[in-house]
Amino acid sequence: MISPKGGQPRSDPVIETRSLSRVYSMGSIEVHALRDASLRVNQSEFVTLMGSSGSGKSTLLHLLGCLDEPTSGSYILEGRTVERLTRNQRARVRNERIGFVFQIFNLLARVSALENVSLPLLYRGRQKHVKERAAAALERVGLDKRAQHKPVELSGGEQQRVAIARAIVSNPAIILADEPTGNLDSRTGDEIMELLTELNQEGSTILMVTHDPEIATYAHRTLHMQDGHILNDGVAQ
Repeated sequence: MISPKGGQPRSDPVIETRSLSRVYSMGSIEVHALRDASLRVNQSEFVTLMGSSGSGKSTLLHLLGCLDEPTSGSYILEGRTVERLTRNQRARVRNERIGFVFQIFNLLARVSALENVSLPLLYRGRQKHVKERAAAALERVGLDKRAQHKPVELSGGEQQRVAIARAIVSNPAIILADEPTGNLDSRTGDEIMELLTELNQEGSTILMVTHDPEIATYAHRTLHMQDGHILNDGVAQ
């Protein structure tokens, strides 16, 4: 088994938020999903987010992945203030700098593993050596011999490996994972975590949501969330 701790993080911040908040309006009701969340994640760090359902973990992950926009506060990604970027610029950041891994694998059912992994490159347009790069990503996750299989022909663990290959095919600086082991048995979940640890040892910065304290031990540190707050020693920051 790989050591729970991945590569040693560097002091350069990759992700930094300052009083980040997200409020959703539901008619006359306002839902404060995230409240004044400030954090810093350094290059090559592996961080987990833990908390009960509704604590704000997924909301924070979506903001960090440029899938949503904050109501207030600031988000600095690799030195760039995200709220100053145009919609097209944010889309480019999502495609080129961030890899996503979700609990639900989100694979296209009618195409092969190779084609699923190729999608981020195809979205960019006019990419060279797409199939070669997708094949290399599948080989990296140990699925080079399953490249032509469709998702229905793969186990849950294999499907998640395809999803990870898709996340890393663009060589992103950051991997955001939302309960990546949530639909897997414990043995397969450990295999996925060992793979993520290897990627971290190779330099990837990883921020992961989990409910499982055992899974959290793979990270360098764990942040706890409650009622939209990031807690510091049990107290909202």
